[in-house]
Amino acid sequence: MTSPSSPPRAPHTFRTVFPVLALCWLAVFFDGMDVNIYGAVMPHMLDDDGLGLTQSTAGTIGSWTTFGMLVGALAAGNVTDWLGRRPMLVASVVLFSVGSALCALAGDVFLFGAGRFVAGLGLGGLMPLCLAMVLEFAPPRRAALMTGLLMTSYHAGGMAATGLGLTLAPAAGWRWVFWAGVLPAVIAVPLLLRLLPESPGVLLARGRQERADAVADRYGLARPVAVEAPAAGARGRIEAIRALFRPESRWATPLLWLASFCGLLLVYGVSTWLPQMMRASGYGLTSSVSFLMVINAGGIVGMLIAGRTADRFGAVRVSAIWFVLTAAGALLLKAQLPLAVTYAVVAVTGVWLFSAQVMVYAATSTVYRDSERAAGLGMVTGVGRTGAVVGPWLVGVLASNGNQGWGFTAFALAGLVGATAIALVPIARRIGRGGAAKAPLPSVGLAARD
Repeated sequence: MTSPSSPPRAPHTFRTVFPVLALCWLAVFFDGMDVNIYGAVMPHMLDDDGLGLTQSTAGTIGSWTTFGMLVGALAAGNVTDWLGRRPMLVASVVLFSVGSALCALAGDVFLFGAGRFVAGLGLGGLMPLCLAMVLEFAPPRRAALMTGLLMTSYHAGGMAATGLGLTLAPAAGWRWVFWAGVLPAVIAVPLLLRLLPESPGVLLARGRQERADAVADRYGLARPVAVEAPAAGARGRIEAIRALFRPESRWATPLLWLASFCGLLLVYGVSTWLPQMMRASGYGLTSSVSFLMVINAGGIVGMLIAGRTADRFGAVRVSAIWFVLTAAGALLLKAQLPLAVTYAVVAVTGVWLFSAQVMVYAATSTVYRDSERAAGLGMVTGVGRTGAVVGPWLVGVLASNGNQGWGFTAFALAGLVGATAIALVPIARRIGRGGAAKAPLPSVGLAARD
């Protein structure tokens, strides 16, 4: 327990959460840069005969990356409450920096794919950890806005990767773009170690109550109590996963997984293949790579719009509408449009595409209790990563068979299925509550908007 002379709790405002948001923003910025680097340099790599990359193997390697993300996300969601969120965040950044270095050094496709798998391990673990941290420290009723602000960094990183692909790759070669992916270990790791606080709930679960109370007071949070803290040890991690299927959430959980599958299929399918798909559709190399920057710019705008809109109307409703609009944009990109119109369609599609998936994460906060949040986010992102594995592979298969246009059709279908799944979550929650004892869910600052 803290002593009577402990300092009073700080007001819980955006100012108090800003240090946590800023540090997680930086980490996710490098995440977005690393994810988008492959798509930004793929046209140059396909032209490099020495590497031996083909359209088919390019899609397979994209799936290796996202398979690494699947493993990383599943591991992070279940290990973080045992080891701590800050150490796991640092480990994630180190892993994807090492993976980028391996890619820069690779002399053949197999070694390059191994580097992308290692990078994927770190990338998959980082996102759910940052989301859980920001949601825990966010002011009441601002969870969706904080999520949207955090995710603008992913698209800023994607724009940085595209800039490197447009400038550094033609001048110095694609390997130097991957060397730039080592920067996170140099820049972000020291800042995270020095400035990022640990989760009060995790500190309490590890028996460090005084430290947990001190962190909560400093950042204006309510002091954690035993019911809010995740249980420690292997038993606690198993119980956290089992809790996702309690009566109130047993039907909503698989729907969230399906929506996340569709959203991540879109995010990573587009991030990996958009430049090459547009190049195959007849656009020039520079324009094709530029589309990746434009869609990420639209993503930044979309995060800001979606966060504020979801705080007012609910993350479920916004995500469903955004998925439908993404499907419409994908079908428009299949048509042969003038260059200026295509740029506009790509930008608007980016507004909806990325934030549709992020609002699935925000909707997760309305389904699970505080003690289940890290495991819930980890499983939603982790199981959803199977979509990230399927997306690059599927489009690679279609491209290798000369069916580039079917890639856009696949994206449109994923958008419609995702919209249906997330729209059914409120109904599933009502069904679950009808079969369970009446027990109110703790508020996490985001209205369910059933």
